[in-house]
Amino acid sequence: MLSEKKRQHRLVLLKKWLNDIAPYEGIAQIAGDASFRHYFRVTYPDKTLIAVDAPPELEDSHSFVEISKVFEAKGLYVPHVLNADLSLGFMLIVDLGDEVYFRVLTEQNADDLYLRAVHKLHIIQSCQQFQSHHFPPFSHDLLMEELDHFEKWYLETHLGLSLSKNEKKLLSDTFALLTVSALTQPQVCVHRDYHSRNLLQLPHGEVGIIDFQDAVWGPVTYDLVSLVRDCYIHWPTDQVENWVRQYYNRALQQGVLEDASYQQFKQWFDWMGVQRHLKAIFIFARKWHRDHNKDYLGDIPRALNYIIEVSLGYAELEEFGVFIGDRCAPLNLINQPLYDLYRNRIRFR
Repeated sequence: MLSEKKRQHRLVLLKKWLNDIAPYEGIAQIAGDASFRHYFRVTYPDKTLIAVDAPPELEDSHSFVEISKVFEAKGLYVPHVLNADLSLGFMLIVDLGDEVYFRVLTEQNADDLYLRAVHKLHIIQSCQQFQSHHFPPFSHDLLMEELDHFEKWYLETHLGLSLSKNEKKLLSDTFALLTVSALTQPQVCVHRDYHSRNLLQLPHGEVGIIDFQDAVWGPVTYDLVSLVRDCYIHWPTDQVENWVRQYYNRALQQGVLEDASYQQFKQWFDWMGVQRHLKAIFIFARKWHRDHNKDYLGDIPRALNYIIEVSLGYAELEEFGVFIGDRCAPLNLINQPLYDLYRNRIRFR
């Protein structure tokens, strides 16, 4: 994490870099993401642009520049890179506005906005390996590393748990199941953070897409579960089911899923969601303990509840779901009576 002194020094350098490109009238920091990047809205006489400060020792911006070209070539609305000095970690990009899904979603417009986002997701998944950019594989090692971080940052560091030998085996066995499920799915281009804070409502029904620099070649359900089982918003189960079915039907038509049954696809989707939420939880905990940023701690219970709700629906994950409920103490369990039923069943086997 950068010290305040280092951040101020970088801001001075950024302002000089911007002024060398073209004189500007004002600059103001805007909300960022869960990374070391900082974003600024820069005002010019006839427009605003976004300046990005991504310290090169902490963030690699080369992938942002390259992937933006790939996505633009497919007709997706992403922030066009107007100027960049990657040795300094500075970029000047087009301003897509502030209408992020997280701020504008309502019960009335959710179906329309999500189906638009699902349509754009199909386009992302049609991106192949371009000569200008090779999407790295979402490998077994990377998946397991994310899951291991859950144990380190959330269970041990955040909760202060000391796991028994049996609990460690339960985690190891569950992580192995989730990883195999992810790797046996059809593999496509994965945005990797496709959710309500990284999608924008644009004029004429278009969808703006940001924060795509970590895109990989990976599981077909990853972005879909990130979108409709968002860590930041909870939607009714039947509504999520409708979005998943609409995605599934179109993916079948496009040949992305070939002959996978809906039951198989739904299991891939559910288990991918467990992995995704375990990852999110460790990131939220790490932001607090390493970076002293508590903004995401309030989202942890929602992710825990997703994990419990899904795990109790599969015999292979039941015991893990009960472990999460008993040891991680999520708030406001979605279905407390159902959870108690499964917990008692596990205990008295």
